[in-house]
Amino acid sequence: MKEYRLTDWLPTTKKEVELRGWNELDVILFSADAYVDHPSFGAAVIGRILEAEGLKIAIVPQPNWRDDLRDFKKLGRPRLFFGISGGCMDSMVNKYTANKRLRSEDAYTPDGRPDMRPDYPSTVYSQILKRLYPDVPVILGGIEASLRRLSHYDYWQDKVQKSILCESGADLLIYGMGEKPIAELIRKMKSLLTDEETLLTNSKFKTIIGTIPQTAYLCRETEWTSAEDDLQLHSHEECLADKKKQASNFRHIEEESNKYSASRITQAVGNKIVVVNPPYPPMSQKDLDRSFDLPYTRMPHPKYKGKRIPAYDMIKFSINIHRGCFGGCAFCTISAHQGKFIVSRSKESILKEVKEVIQLPDFKGYLSDLGGPSANMYQMKGKDESICKKCKRPSCIHPKVCPNLNSDHRPLLDIYHAVDALPGIKKSFIGSGVRYDLLLHQSKDPETNRSTAEYTRELIINHVSGRLKVAPEHTSDRVLSIMRKPSFEQFTTFKKIFDRINREENLRQQLIPYFISSHPGCKEEDMAELAVITKQLDFHLEQVQDFTPTPMTVATEAWYTGFHPYTLEPTFSAKTQREKLSQRQFFFWYKPEERKNIINELRRIGRSDLIDKLYGKKK
Repeated sequence: MKEYRLTDWLPTTKKEVELRGWNELDVILFSADAYVDHPSFGAAVIGRILEAEGLKIAIVPQPNWRDDLRDFKKLGRPRLFFGISGGCMDSMVNKYTANKRLRSEDAYTPDGRPDMRPDYPSTVYSQILKRLYPDVPVILGGIEASLRRLSHYDYWQDKVQKSILCESGADLLIYGMGEKPIAELIRKMKSLLTDEETLLTNSKFKTIIGTIPQTAYLCRETEWTSAEDDLQLHSHEECLADKKKQASNFRHIEEESNKYSASRITQAVGNKIVVVNPPYPPMSQKDLDRSFDLPYTRMPHPKYKGKRIPAYDMIKFSINIHRGCFGGCAFCTISAHQGKFIVSRSKESILKEVKEVIQLPDFKGYLSDLGGPSANMYQMKGKDESICKKCKRPSCIHPKVCPNLNSDHRPLLDIYHAVDALPGIKKSFIGSGVRYDLLLHQSKDPETNRSTAEYTRELIINHVSGRLKVAPEHTSDRVLSIMRKPSFEQFTTFKKIFDRINREENLRQQLIPYFISSHPGCKEEDMAELAVITKQLDFHLEQVQDFTPTPMTVATEAWYTGFHPYTLEPTFSAKTQREKLSQRQFFFWYKPEERKNIINELRRIGRSDLIDKLYGKKK
């Protein structure tokens, strides 16, 4: 087992900075999460990337914003900039339920304390730093800022908000996965400093902010010159006046997020312009390996000794093998943040990390997950990449699997076999959600189809920890089409395969389906039919949730505006507390306390025919 010293973590206090013999810092990162030095935690990744660029970095995790602001002052001003992340999870989803109630636990905080981050920490931290150090550049990153880079509907305030750049006062926003833009930014910043100048000021910083891909910034309208191929969105004020324009904007935002070569996006806000530079092309395998191979300790900072960080407990024995997801689900933010193109780690990088996990003091031989945003997309991409470079489809598998997609599961099987062969590994489980539509897809290549059948069997026999998670999300094909999910028939087909293999191998494993209520397009009748169908399949549902509108998804824009962003056709959504509860109760038809309400509701909506199907004939 490797022994670590305090200096193996990035410093978090002045004392730790001094232990390294430093008398100044180049960059200070503020994070709304606890500091876990692990490649699944964004602040740690950016800190290590900056360190690899030769910079002196410190992280201030979960600063106190309610006292005399000593946490924001304790390390002084950095030479280059302050970086801010609202955390690994959207702060408002992290703090509030779909019914806008405060959650009792924050998974990214020691001992799950729910009061260690403000609402919208990216904005709060930025405003504080701008007051204390007005001449130091402030740069936003992470999912909270990334999904708020343009006008967006905010469910918790129930209104369309301007770009987060407007209220926060930050100088630059890096969206998406930040390794490449932050490295480019550092190179440009270093070029601005001379031997006499040791501090970078805002005025100098402003000379480079328009030149870095995958960033967004704010400028005065009078300072802006548009280019012919810029994509100009409806202004913020137009979106406030006309919901259809807000819906229309989103289609362009999503399409540009999913292109190999995107346009620059601009949006007017009052007398200013929000400029979103195009993203970098997908990372190379070498770039992704480099990010994962940095010298993480893979553990929480020693300051948290004896305290439990729930999110860390969940992932400490898991391995992320790829980024991106080409599913394009309407309610998911992955494509807006990571993009649809899969970037996979090399086998060597994955095995190197597995060997590091094996050395952890409490590792007992069981990996909790070998996965990614979706479990089974490793190494999948277009057979002819020139076709992908022209494509702007948000999903490679909806409404049908793209004929250009290479859905070969052999590279993934090779990873499973190589990991399981390592000394110290007893079993590797797959905790990420599996796309069963990929497992049922019949390619024109017989070898690919054989690999899919082999993968399905291997997964079910060797990599299920008693329960396999899948996400049909609904049973109504009309609702599923809006969700960009496959027909429910595919789930029932997969369930038959799962049950058959379990019988053949004498296994007693469960298939755990996830479902969503109150999604745009879903009505009470759809939920009532869902209850009947899942009863017939002998499911007593547990993994369920109400739809929560989060910034920058198709579903959120449809929910708020009442129009589908791609067709601009009217789309119904359950919005009131009563409407949402009426839908949600159908998940729990089997609970005695719900029976009377459900029977009354079925009568009210004119579907008394479903009462017998749920509860049998009344005697």
